[in-house]
Amino acid sequence: MIQHIHPVWQALLAGLFTWGVTALGAALVFIPHPKAHAKKILDTSLGFAAGVMSAASFWSLLAPAIDIAERSVGQWATLTIAAGFTLGAGFVFAADRLIPTSLLFPATTPRSSAFTSVAPTTTVDVVENPIGPAVSKLEEGKNHSACENVSNRSPADDVATSWRRIFLLVVAITAHNIPEGLAVGIGFGSIGRSETATFQTALNLAIGIGLQNFPEGLAVSMPLSGFGCSKLRAFMYGQMSGLVEPFFAVIGAAVVILVEPILPYGLSFAAGAMMFVVVDDIIPEAHRNGNGKLVSFGAMVGFVVMMSLEVGLG
Repeated sequence: MIQHIHPVWQALLAGLFTWGVTALGAALVFIPHPKAHAKKILDTSLGFAAGVMSAASFWSLLAPAIDIAERSVGQWATLTIAAGFTLGAGFVFAADRLIPTSLLFPATTPRSSAFTSVAPTTTVDVVENPIGPAVSKLEEGKNHSACENVSNRSPADDVATSWRRIFLLVVAITAHNIPEGLAVGIGFGSIGRSETATFQTALNLAIGIGLQNFPEGLAVSMPLSGFGCSKLRAFMYGQMSGLVEPFFAVIGAAVVILVEPILPYGLSFAAGAMMFVVVDDIIPEAHRNGNGKLVSFGAMVGFVVMMSLEVGLG
């Protein structure tokens, strides 16, 4: 019975479960669906994921963190939780800032090939949006505008751009799965450290993250299929984005077991990382296609489902 094995093994099994749900979501690319409804389905699913993650951040992570911090540091509990939460959000923010730049302009590639001159003192970074059209970011003033297709592109340039889009999309989703894997591991590693840190709470967190991983797998495989990838290749990239979760789940569980004083920081760190992903990535992406009402409906349903898991089974 999983409840009686070591927390690190529990975290590994939970991480494998969340990866499996990611693969299940990616597998929807094999199911024929009307293209007219594809965006609505994806956006509603992303809204559902946002609701699940928001509820899980509080009941599965912040509530145990507050309980442990109040018993260990007393009146400084608020500062402890705020610090961990802020560090988690900052971690994801830094990853979002660093990853696109390092991937789009590696050190071995001359930056000049990726620039288009607009004025003698102004240059434009052409950054490909993995799901939508290309986006241009003015270096001076950090203004953003839609970028027109570049003329005189060779077939080799088009192939390179397509693969860059695919690579960025997979890396972006994979990077977002790292804090989720850590959250799963920290949840199981913290079992028994407080009244609210129970096996059922950790299991609910894993189920919640699994539920929100379903549309993430779909969010990778569906656009890749639209880019011209075969359905099998799109599925492989989609499920690959969740492979990091078992690895980081084990790390999260091991760290909080070995260094117990950091437990409140770890739990609140995971909550901050998850909430930043929700408000900075999932919600804006879900609203890109004008399906705001569906997104809101999905978010409410997701929140209620996760809350019911926590309150009813926790």
